[in-house]
Amino acid sequence: MTASTKDILSAAIRSIPDYPKPGIIFRDITTLLGDAQAFRLAVDELVKPYEGLGVDKIAGMEARGFILGGAMAHQLSAGFVPIRKKGKLPYRTVSMAYALEYGTDEMEIHVDAVKPGEKVILCDDLIATGGTAVGAVQLLRQIGAEVVSACFVIDLPDLGGRKKLEALGVEVRVLAEFSGH
Repeated sequence: MTASTKDILSAAIRSIPDYPKPGIIFRDITTLLGDAQAFRLAVDELVKPYEGLGVDKIAGMEARGFILGGAMAHQLSAGFVPIRKKGKLPYRTVSMAYALEYGTDEMEIHVDAVKPGEKVILCDDLIATGGTAVGAVQLLRQIGAEVVSACFVIDLPDLGGRKKLEALGVEVRVLAEFSGH
């Protein structure tokens, strides 16, 4: 990815200080999604490393991962798998608890969303502490997925999420890094 591409994407992301609480800088991709050039550029850059690799599914984490993952799946001619908060999927599910900054939550996936051995890429807008992404990888592996990579528009490297995924043997790709949280 060129420096100008990184500049365009970084400039399209809004930073909101003291949200959701004092001391946090919220990285908002809704401005990137609303900018046709930046959105197209982000999706193109997200799919570029995976073109021609025979990826079977893109798994997107609720909710912004649905937007990005759906666009990626379309471009890669792959299926899309939603990973949702507990109680939101209508069919039989498998669930996984994951760590939040303050406590835990649960996510789930349909039991038949992935066939054993299918190559899956995990997608979301941002990786911070990595609790949700680690839980999603474990959930996908539990139903037989081969998680070949995880990709994010934003990495907050100071919070260590990327390293947690890499420790699980998952390749991580990001489009922009922001210091601080």
